[in-house]
Amino acid sequence: VQLQASGGGVVQAGGSLRLSCVASGSILRINVMGWYRQAPGKQREAVATISSGGSTAYIESVKGRFTISRDNAKNTVYLQMNSVKPEDTAVYYCHAIVAVSTDLRSYAYWGQGTLVTVSS
Repeated sequence: VQLQASGGGVVQAGGSLRLSCVASGSILRINVMGWYRQAPGKQREAVATISSGGSTAYIESVKGRFTISRDNAKNTVYLQMNSVKPEDTAVYYCHAIVAVSTDLRSYAYWGQGTLVTVSS
């Protein structure tokens, strides 16, 4: 299973950006999907998660600004980032818990990361 993230770039404060992450491979079922970020000199933190049923959770600092969604038919998770701030600057990683068709067990997978830079 591979996760391919895209959509990062440079955006001005107050602007918007949309991240996408597509899962591919021997997928039986994708359970929780999420976005994490790691800023320079800081630990990786969970930004938003979404269950297979659509239940979402966000860290406090992005509530009301970011929206996570998923398209189960396309094995894709999105992160719509609005009203971005300089402190949102980080490498964003997608994450998924995937039940694989090869052995029917669930594993955690990470995407390669996409850099988001918010200029002030």
